[in-house]
Amino acid sequence: MRSLTMYSQYSLGEFIGNCWYLLYTKLWFPGARLIRLPFYLRGGRQCVLYGKGLTLGYGCRFDLAGRKVTLRIGDNCKCNDRVHIVAHESVTIGDNVLMASNIFITDTSHGSFRDEADAPQVAPDDRKLLTKPTKIGNNVWIGEGACILPGVEIGDGCTIGANAVVTKSIPANSVVGGVPAKVLRIWNKELGIWERCQ
Repeated sequence: MRSLTMYSQYSLGEFIGNCWYLLYTKLWFPGARLIRLPFYLRGGRQCVLYGKGLTLGYGCRFDLAGRKVTLRIGDNCKCNDRVHIVAHESVTIGDNVLMASNIFITDTSHGSFRDEADAPQVAPDDRKLLTKPTKIGNNVWIGEGACILPGVEIGDGCTIGANAVVTKSIPANSVVGGVPAKVLRIWNKELGIWERCQ
């Protein structure tokens, strides 16, 4: 006897749950494809602009400033489970971005470790919040557990490796990985190949 899972990627319970999430999505997030619960949105829906086809997995969390639009998400973006985005000034995500699970993207830091540095004796929660806009281009794939820090710009067509910590901007059409992340390969358009970086 053939099981139901041969014809569907979801169990019966997941199918019923997704029907409920679809209803929730259509009522509260028109234009989105599917928002799975739980979903945490601090700052309110007025602080996020999203394009058509947005899909969120379980446990996603958006921490927004609550005064103006600080998070912009393009069309057909898909986030897997537990994607955490902090946007107090500006986080922009382009079209067709695919994110794995357990990803952290932020434009905010608790304190400074460079000019006018905060002393370590000051509790992190009491330090001044510093922000720098963070931008992710179109057609970007972000691997499991990646962390993208304030002020980073990721060009179109990039792949961010699993568990990478991106501290600096990344040129378009490149593959990055590591801690801190560095460019490993870059697309050679003329040859149609990924070239290894030295």
